[in-house]
Amino acid sequence: MFVDVGGITLLLGIFVFLLVLKVPVAFCLAFSAFATAMYMFIPLSAITQQMVSSLDSFALLAIPFFILAGEIMGAGGISDRIFNMASVFVGKRKGGIAMVNALDSVFFGMISGSAVASISSMGPIEIRMMKKQGYPTPFAVALSCTSATIAVITPPSHNLIIYASAIGGASVSRLFMAGLIPGYLLCALLLIYCYVMARIKKFPVGEGYSFKQSLKIIADSFLGLFTIVIIMGGVFAGIVTANESAVIACLWALLVALFFYKGIKARDIVPILKRALRTIALVMSLIAAAGAFGYMMAILRIPELVTNLLLAISDNKYVLLLLINLALLAMGAIMDMAPLILISAPILIGVVTSPVIGMDPIHFGVMMIYNLSMGLITPPVGTVLFVGSAIGGIKLEQTIRALLPFYVVMFIGLMLVTYVPAITMTIPNLMFGS
Repeated sequence: MFVDVGGITLLLGIFVFLLVLKVPVAFCLAFSAFATAMYMFIPLSAITQQMVSSLDSFALLAIPFFILAGEIMGAGGISDRIFNMASVFVGKRKGGIAMVNALDSVFFGMISGSAVASISSMGPIEIRMMKKQGYPTPFAVALSCTSATIAVITPPSHNLIIYASAIGGASVSRLFMAGLIPGYLLCALLLIYCYVMARIKKFPVGEGYSFKQSLKIIADSFLGLFTIVIIMGGVFAGIVTANESAVIACLWALLVALFFYKGIKARDIVPILKRALRTIALVMSLIAAAGAFGYMMAILRIPELVTNLLLAISDNKYVLLLLINLALLAMGAIMDMAPLILISAPILIGVVTSPVIGMDPIHFGVMMIYNLSMGLITPPVGTVLFVGSAIGGIKLEQTIRALLPFYVVMFIGLMLVTYVPAITMTIPNLMFGS
């Protein structure tokens, strides 16, 4: 097999060089692809065409609407209601307020689909309440950061949609259903850890509510949480596609925020749209640039080379999956999630679906997103880590030290998701067939 060492070196070298110079990732991808195409005498029009065609995907239509729905619900007064409702279920227990932190991240994550939105909206409430009850600030910040990552594992995570597009059109509905149990698994592991630490550190018992108060809180939060029913119930029942549920959820969020919770007014809609458009533009530019980069990788046969290299190291699927996880963890610490999915998913999909490993692409997608979610709380580019530390008003070093046991908790969950396919595949197989 002919290997164009010069082309591979140029493509990856320019990309890494620009990345080190802190050039935006979308420009790193695009410039390296164009430069390599010129070196190989490939018409630049072909690269431009690939950038356009990479955005020509029906599945990608869901991303703008899920992002907008998350922005609306984040600004629409739902955060306090979700926190109060989570308190109803786990608040009156040893370490209850810490458990509330983990549980409300599940609720809000299944509305926003974004870890940064989750820590930005829920973090101030969670950290403030935990500090009020005597929890150490670094512990409160570390728990808030970790629980926020649940949002990218469970639907409507737009990272799952990006993965589906990156590998050439996996079912978004199956990916959404596959992410449910892994997300709940991480929440359960955090609940157990919080309970154990509450016993060891003598954390206080959380505040409880009377039956009447509990009913009132649940009723007050129902309309906001009905967004989850729209997203999950519609897809689960087969009434709507993921794209259609995104549009309906967006309209419902706007209706609830404007007329029921009254957390936003008509004049707030334009700033919300601006914030959403900024995020959408970033995501779409990354997808377009990654399309050009992926096209050059395919021409240079990089995915095939990586597949042969990994299979030459070992023919044991458990060893190979561990190596893949370790590689993704290392890359996730130095690169943002979305571009890393777009770059590495097309390369690794050939490895994991080979006869040696035989992993379902849906299973691999959830494993990959779970893995890369750890990068969101890992220096030097962990965006959730930075936001959480800023909200908590503590130094980055304090948060990182407090996060060390949480890395262990997340890694345990990652190994379970990797080596126990039933955790990921049970729900989509029951719903859509094997």
